[in-house]
Amino acid sequence: MIRTELSLRLPNNPGALVGVCRLLSDERVNILAMALDTGGQLRLVVDNHVHGAAVLRDHHHHVTERDVIATSVPNAPGALAPALKLVSDAKINVEYAYGGGSDGGATAVIVLGVENAQRAAAAAGL
Repeated sequence: MIRTELSLRLPNNPGALVGVCRLLSDERVNILAMALDTGGQLRLVVDNHVHGAAVLRDHHHHVTERDVIATSVPNAPGALAPALKLVSDAKINVEYAYGGGSDGGATAVIVLGVENAQRAAAAAGL
């Protein structure tokens, strides 16, 4: 399914991530997936991206939005490979990916940042 990802840069200091998480929590915005790289780039998929982005912007965060693919797959070896093969066969580049599942959980959630989310989702049957 296509979701809107929120992206912002955090300063590299203690409390920066908890501050964003607390802002969203206080506004009842649920984080569905999250990735933070060493440069401070934070990517979030939330249950209400419109409200989440507004809250972050109200607190002076520069937020960009992008369509990504978010999919649930069985939490088993090789489960993501068929969808990735279809995306690859359609000549769509995966620019980044993140996600995870709980140990022993039935499913995992994977987020794919691709150059054309609509085309990639159609190619992968998502």
